[in-house]
Formats: sequence, structure tokens, C-alpha cells
Amino acid sequence: MEDCCRGPLLSHLPFLLLLFQLPTGGSAEEFVVIGSSDPIVAVLGENIMLPCRVFPAMSVENMELRWFRSKFSEAVFIYQNQQEQREEQLAQYTGRTSLVKDFLTQGEAAVRIHNVQAFDNGLYTCFFRKGSFYEEASLELKVAGVGSAPQVRIMGPEEDGVRVVCMASGWFPKPQVQWRAVSGEKFLTFSETQAQDAEGLFTMEATLVVRDSSSGNVTCLVLNPILGQEKGVAIFIPEPFFPRSSPWKPAFMVILTVLMLLLLGAAFYVKREHTAKHRERQEWEKLQRDKEEDRLTKEEALKARDELQADLDWRKSVYLAALKKAQLYGDWRKEKFQALPVTLNPESAHPDLAVSEEKTSVTWKETSDGTGDTCSILGHDGITSGCCYWEVEIKNGDRSEWALGVCRRGVQRRGWYQESPQKGFWTVGKNDDNLWAFTTKPHKFFGKIPHRVGVFLDLKGGDVSFYNMTDGSHIFSFPLASSPETLFPYFRLSTGNVSLTVCSVVGRLGETLVPLNNPSSLEEPVSLSGVGFNSVFCVDGAPPGAESPLLPCSPEAMSP
Repeated sequence: MEDCCRGPLLSHLPFLLLLFQLPTGGSAEEFVVIGSSDPIVAVLGENIMLPCRVFPAMSVENMELRWFRSKFSEAVFIYQNQQEQREEQLAQYTGRTSLVKDFLTQGEAAVRIHNVQAFDNGLYTCFFRKGSFYEEASLELKVAGVGSAPQVRIMGPEEDGVRVVCMASGWFPKPQVQWRAVSGEKFLTFSETQAQDAEGLFTMEATLVVRDSSSGNVTCLVLNPILGQEKGVAIFIPEPFFPRSSPWKPAFMVILTVLMLLLLGAAFYVKREHTAKHRERQEWEKLQRDKEEDRLTKEEALKARDELQADLDWRKSVYLAALKKAQLYGDWRKEKFQALPVTLNPESAHPDLAVSEEKTSVTWKETSDGTGDTCSILGHDGITSGCCYWEVEIKNGDRSEWALGVCRRGVQRRGWYQESPQKGFWTVGKNDDNLWAFTTKPHKFFGKIPHRVGVFLDLKGGDVSFYNMTDGSHIFSFPLASSPETLFPYFRLSTGNVSLTVCSVVGRLGETLVPLNNPSSLEEPVSLSGVGFNSVFCVDGAPPGAESPLLPCSPEAMSP
């Protein structure tokens, strides 16, 4: 077990180099997961282990350990809370897996798969998680099996030879078939068919036509390419099985050859005469085509010049218009968005969260002991179209973990879960003393943690952007799907004296927000369930974002 898990030191050199590149100020609990650098070979019907270990070495008894196939949900084995979990395990692995616990305290763990089957072949991922930190490594399992010995039979005469068929079954993966003469020379020309049964095992059938009676002894070999094991059988073909050649055949071949030569000579003469006349016509047609191509080339060049000039004029006008707007409006991105009066939905809140009476602020309950779940709450109303924004104040945001953004209706928010666009979340937040954008591979930002964040949702343009509303700097932007579903404001908290507060709304409900010095209304209002839009001010009374120019929400904003 120890040799299987550790392997040569050189094979894990890339993981050691990765470890040395980890930030020196990170948590002492960070680690990397190391799997087998070489494919693991398993024989059908036997048992095999999939080993993984952590570096630096530490106990993994209290970690969540998971082995899965191509998807995180396709679990082969799950170890959590110091016991096996079977709720998410794939049906074909039920009762066939177990955890090797001999070296858990030394940071090594392996899953044993009993009675290996053909469908076990492929890639696996081992996943180790401790708290909010997790790492994973890939393993490749190559399943091999040697089936039955080949069976060879003579099917009868075939043209000028004898047809011989070799068949073998129960092999995995697809075996290699060879035909050899008694001298050891390989037959390169033969037909081959294959089929797989319900268990994924291969049945091969190779057909050879032996035309030389001197090669009466032939051998069929079937080779497993992974194990290097082969099985073969030889067969002797008696001379009477070979068809006898007719004495008229050589004479017929000579006569046929002479006739072919005469026909080729006549065809060559006719073609030469026709080519001489046809060449002159081709030269005249080519001259006409060249003239027409020259004319078309000149027209295309003039057209391309005009199109290029028009494009340059358009780009110049757009640039001048954008420059003019940037000089006139310090915070003109807000003018292209409608302020959204977000209120929190207490029914969507985790039990460990407390919502204010105004339904604009959420904090962690002081009496809660913590369940280990991801604690979140949603806005009361969903958003289906248009451009809108809201601002959130984070109190003591640099002392605890939090996240905010938007999510789809009906996303999984029970227990512990991950936030990513693939799972229906578009969020940024603080984790491990850094600001992160929670993409598929979370993106870390270095710098101060913001105390007020603006969320700009552009369903028409297809993105959601986050801004530090204290200094007006851009944090991160996510692209959205072409036809997004209903989205809800999303807020997440962890333990600590931290609170998220939506900036207060002043003004009259139903009021439409329009750009300053622009009497025309917005191109497309934001659509909500029974909620109008007002002007938004932060809790300290200052107008939002007056000090920072932000980019427009969509290409329409750049039009002059």
C-alpha cells in the first residue's frame, strides 16, 4: 500500500514545485493532492486501489474525501464525517468499493474497487476538502482482460485461395489480431470485424484468404495491448482445398493485355488531335477571364477602400461621443441603469441569519452555533429583463467571509455548496483574507476589501459587473447566457460580526430613472413582479458613485 501511494520522488516533482509557489501568507492548512503519475492497470475480475495523498503530509481522517468520474456528482466513493456516505454513489459501484484506512493519519488514502469490470476503465478524480479549502488530482485506470483462445475454421474456397476465419471473445480493450505463416511472416491483408457485449467485452473475427498452397500452415494470434499477453492457434490447410488453375487463364491474360495496349494507343492519338484544337480555345478564354478578374479586382479594391473609410468615420464618431460623455458625466454608467429597490426575502434566509425589520439588512445570529452549511438569503423579487443596479454596504467585511451577486431561480442552496456560473451563481466576495470572483476556477484579487459594492445587472447586454463604489474602480464582470432565466439578488454570510445592508431607496415608487440632461426615457425598463424603480442613495446620504467614471452597460450606450 505504501509503495503504491508514494511512488518515485521525481514523478511528483511538478506538485512540489507548485507547493513552493503557494503564497507565503496563506493558511497553514493548505495542501496539494497527489495521485499516481502513471496509469493504473487492473485485470478484469480482480481488485485494484486508486491511491491519493496530500503534501505536506497531514491527517486526512476528518477531511471530506471523494473519488468521482467525469462529474463531481458521479461519485465512486465518498468519505465524510469519518464514515462512508452512499447517497450520491453511482449504482454500479454500490457494494464494490471500500476505503483503505491504514495510512489516513499520514495523509494517504486509497479506494479499493472489487471485481473490476470493463466500464471501470477511464479517468477518475480524487477530491480532498478541509473546511473551505479543497484540492483534487486525476488518476487513470486502464482495465485489461484476456479472453478465450482463438478458434480457427476453414470456410471453403475463395476466388483463387482458401478462406480461413479466426474468432475470439471476452477480450478488453480491443485486442490486436495477427495472421502469420509457418515462416513467421505476417499476412498484412485480411478483413476484421468487432462487437461488444453487454459487459463491454470485445468479440473479434478476422478473415484471411490464403492463396499460396505453400502457406498451408497459418497461425492466428490475439494480443492484449496493455498486458502484452497473447493467445494463438495454428491450422493446417490441405492442398486439395486450394482451387486448381486453368491452362486458359495465362493465354486469356496475354490477349487481354494486348487489347488494352491497342485501346490505349487509339485513345492517345484521338486525345492528341483534340487537345491541339482545344488548347487554342482555352488560351482565348483564359485571356477573357484575366480581363474580367482585373476589372472585378479593381471594383473590390474601391469597395474595400470605401468600407474602410466608413468604418474609420464610425469609430471616430463613437470615440468622440464616448469622450464627450466621459467628460460631462462623472458617473454616467448609473444613468444608463435603473436603481433597483432591493428588499430581502426572510423566507429564503438560512436559519442562522437574522433579517432586519426593514428587510434591507442581514446579519449572523449571535445565538447560532453554526451548522457548517453555506448560509445565504435572496432578494424578494426576481429580475427578468433590462438594466438595473443596487449597492450593498459591508460592515466589518474584512473580518469575516461574505459574498454577494445574483443567482438563478431554484439553485441548490441547502447544506454546503459551491458558487459558480455553471451552478447558477455570479458572485464576488471575501474568502481567506482576499477578494475573490467565484468563477469555475475562483479568481483572486489583491488589495483592500471594499466596504460598498455596486452590482450592475445588464440582462440586455448579457453581463453582470461589480464595482467598488468607494473609489469607483471596477472589480469583475461575468458574461451571462444569451437567454438567462429569472435572476435574484443573492447574499451570503459566515460567522462573525459582519452585516450586508442594501442602500436605502428614496423617491416615489414607479418613478423612471433617466440620464442627467437627457429628457428621453431608457430604451428598455427593468421588468420585476410588481415593483417600480426609484433613485437610490447610500445610507450616508451621498449621491452614489459621483466620483468615478464607469463603463457603459451595453454597446447602445456608446452611440452618439
